[in-house]
Amino acid sequence: MPVVAIRPYNTVSKDTVDKYLGAQLLFVGWDKHLMFYSPLTLCVPPSLPLRDLINGNLKAAFGIHPDFDKIEWDKAQWTLGGKPWLPDLDKTIGELGLKHKALIRFKTPGLEGLHGCNF
Repeated sequence: MPVVAIRPYNTVSKDTVDKYLGAQLLFVGWDKHLMFYSPLTLCVPPSLPLRDLINGNLKAAFGIHPDFDKIEWDKAQWTLGGKPWLPDLDKTIGELGLKHKALIRFKTPGLEGLHGCNF
C-alpha cells in the first residue's frame, strides 16, 4: 500500500563520499556463489587499480571459497549497475568511472559454486 507524506520529508544522507576521507564505497558481488549471498561493501580509494582490488580486497573477502584461486579474470563476465560491463583491469576505480556506491558484479564461467551447486 503506498504511503503519502502529509508534509515535506527532508533527509540528509549520512554516508556521502565526502565522509570517507578520499575513499568511496564500492559494492562487489560474485554471482552463482551463494557462500556470499549479497554484494560485499568495500571502502577503497578511486586511485586503486581494479587488478589490485582483485588481488587484495577481493582475495581477502572471497578467497575463503575454493573456486577463487581458479578464476580466470580475463574470462570473467562483469556487470555495472545491472548492465554488461567490460573493465580494463589495469585502470583505476576512478578511471573506470566507478562512483561512490557503485555496484559491480562478476560471473565466473565454469565455476558455478561448490561442486556446481551455486554454493
